[in-house]
Amino acid sequence: MKIHRTLIIVVIGAMLTGCFADAAPKAGQFEIPDVARPGENGFIKGELIYSLDDKPTPQCHASTIAETKSGLVAAWFGGKHEKNPDVGIWVSRHIGAQWSRPVEVANGVQSPHLRYPCWNPVLFNPKNGPLMLFYKVGPSPSRWWGMLITSDDDGKTWSQPRKLGKDDRIGDLLGPVKNKPIQLTDGSILCGSSTEHKGWRVHFELTKDTGKTWEVIGPINDGKEFGAIQPSILTYLGGRMQVLCRSRQNVIAQSSSNDGGRTWGKMTATKLPNPNAGIDAVTLKDGRGLLVYNHTVRKSPFPSGRNMLNVAISKDGDNWKPVLTLERDEGEFSYPAVIQASDGKVHITYTYRRQSVKHVVLNPAEIRYSEQSVLSRNRYRLRRYRSWYSMTMPR
Repeated sequence: MKIHRTLIIVVIGAMLTGCFADAAPKAGQFEIPDVARPGENGFIKGELIYSLDDKPTPQCHASTIAETKSGLVAAWFGGKHEKNPDVGIWVSRHIGAQWSRPVEVANGVQSPHLRYPCWNPVLFNPKNGPLMLFYKVGPSPSRWWGMLITSDDDGKTWSQPRKLGKDDRIGDLLGPVKNKPIQLTDGSILCGSSTEHKGWRVHFELTKDTGKTWEVIGPINDGKEFGAIQPSILTYLGGRMQVLCRSRQNVIAQSSSNDGGRTWGKMTATKLPNPNAGIDAVTLKDGRGLLVYNHTVRKSPFPSGRNMLNVAISKDGDNWKPVLTLERDEGEFSYPAVIQASDGKVHITYTYRRQSVKHVVLNPAEIRYSEQSVLSRNRYRLRRYRSWYSMTMPR
């Protein structure tokens, strides 16, 4: 009887130890929320920009989103599959309560006998317009070049495309390589960019005349300790800037600047994982940073790679807390783009299984991170174990 009683106490002790370990995770561990539902923790809605039954192209990827005076505009690349010469840039506008049928606005045709695929569009609406749509053309990311078209009517019609030019340090200019630029107080546009032909290296491209001329800053890393690309720029009180980057090292990499983006510190690891997949972030009007990313690594048990897409919040750029899970399933959910609109709502677009683009709307004022859900679950476990203990123990 004593042995039986002792064994039960040991088992229950192990259960409760694990229970309270969840409530206070060790450094580097995170409590990942369940998949978000409308009405919970700031999640308003999620919808596909176009139906899976009415796809304009067999595949799509790398969406981007911007707000104009007449509503939202989204773009992505689409075609038979990534790298195929038929891949062009597609645009949809949010008219009324729905997205318009996508139309192709740019392609990689070079001549009657040569066409290259298009890649990574980036929409940006500067304060004094016009709406800008950057994209890349070329056979691969190590050999592509940057292009720009503009719109004076909120994305209905577009200018003729023009090439951005070259720079001795990086080769072909690219503009923002994946994520939106930021506009500085003097009106200049700072684009986070990167190259892949001499290792994965991050740099910046700055324009003071909406893309007519450019200045290159960096590269800020050598591509060895951190092979990083696709920076997203955040700003903080006091003038500090931060970039968060995709990397090959299973973590989101970061670097900071205290002089308006002219110089950048050493690239270091954040505590957040990265499965070698694109991310995006935005500085909210209340000063918090909001990050959309895959909280996974590659080649691990499910969820891994691009099976799960998440949202995290930070007040200082150093301590990030996962607050929402947007997707958690087999398949690819990746390459997010995020903005905060003039009404305060956050809009996110991302690749949905390479078959469509999903649009999610959040109310950041209602997003809260709390240990309450963890503690409530653990209290429930404790009550359950106590009940089981009372029924099992001999009188």
